[in-house]
Amino acid sequence: MAADDETCAHVPVPGDAAPHSDVHVPVLLDRCLELLAPVASAPGAVVVDGTLGLGGHTAALLAAHPDLTVVGIDRDPDALRRAAERLGPAADRVRFVHAVYDQIPDALAQAGVESADGFLFDLGVSSLQLDEDDRGFSYARDAPLDMRMDTTRGPTAAEILNTYSQGDLARILRTFGEERFAPRIAAAIVRERTRSPLNSSARLVELVRDAIPAAARRTGGNPAKRTFQALRIEVNGELDALRDALPAALDAVRTGGRVVVMSYQSLEDRLVKHAFAAVTQDRTPPGLPVPLPEYGPQFRALTRGAEVAGPDEIAANPRAASVRLRAVERLGDRMNELRAR
Repeated sequence: MAADDETCAHVPVPGDAAPHSDVHVPVLLDRCLELLAPVASAPGAVVVDGTLGLGGHTAALLAAHPDLTVVGIDRDPDALRRAAERLGPAADRVRFVHAVYDQIPDALAQAGVESADGFLFDLGVSSLQLDEDDRGFSYARDAPLDMRMDTTRGPTAAEILNTYSQGDLARILRTFGEERFAPRIAAAIVRERTRSPLNSSARLVELVRDAIPAAARRTGGNPAKRTFQALRIEVNGELDALRDALPAALDAVRTGGRVVVMSYQSLEDRLVKHAFAAVTQDRTPPGLPVPLPEYGPQFRALTRGAEVAGPDEIAANPRAASVRLRAVERLGDRMNELRAR
């Protein structure tokens, strides 16, 4: 799904309904298939694709595992429609759910299941959203400043830019964009909107460029990148959604099941890292001579830290350059196992 990098590669993937059309390359596809294969190959297996997007990862999973059912969640109604068209006959094995990925219990209930064998999250803005000129996600093309992943609800980026106080603008730019020039950019936004409302992505790019010192503009790519990231996260409540989605997925995955998460910026990856660390560590109270089974880890890590894309994949698919993949597997209930002996 995700495409925080403005450069995207194209290639057909398994499951395309239109084999002659080009679609975006799913990031770390082979690695995701490898990690999910032990659970996706089980009879009657259910995997939740929490960020369905155009369905690239789901298409490959369905092609590899003929008995698999996927619960495909996306907040973007257009993405659900396009994914269903792309998957063709395989769409019969997908339960499409229009929701934000933090609504996992409700999504599972809509799909008619209580738990799942695997979860996959490919975070960030999708290729579909980035490529739609009228969505305003891209700083490379002029468009109305919308940035809503679900265009049926919520405030737009333009509404935020034109109504937030200077202090609140600086806060979201600093917190969500890690922008060191946040106060200068926020002040420039407030000055500019007194002349006329800010509604154009090109105008915002120019404003940010002018607000940043010339020396800082010479490195690090487009100087508006961090501002656009911050606005997108604020518009869509992305970090709050992820903060709620991770424990929900960990609670809903079955014994032996796996949770795989790909993130594309440090704020997301930090949340994933901390959530996974909390469930893979022994929680025996300090000072006890031996670990207590009831406080043992609930999951085991399947990756050593965060995995990144290799040079060959980055060369073929530049948006994989910033990906960080982490995965865990749910362990059995140690207390029940001990009682059964």
